[in-house]
Amino acid sequence: MRAGAVAAGTTLMMLLMSSPALALTRDDGDDPGPGLSVMETIGLYVVAPIALYVVIAGLVMIFDKSKKQA
Repeated sequence: MRAGAVAAGTTLMMLLMSSPALALTRDDGDDPGPGLSVMETIGLYVVAPIALYVVIAGLVMIFDKSKKQA
């Protein structure tokens, strides 16, 4: 219990003492591209990982060399 309280307190203090990133300040040489639409974001961060997982799982099941139990 004490270790959890110390860890939580340390984490909270680190978060409170850290300064925010200066993301609004543009640096020399910045050339941000156009933003993603909602559908592109969902496709990239939701659909693509799920599809990749399904493809990998399918390949593992197809090429499984272990003996089938009867």
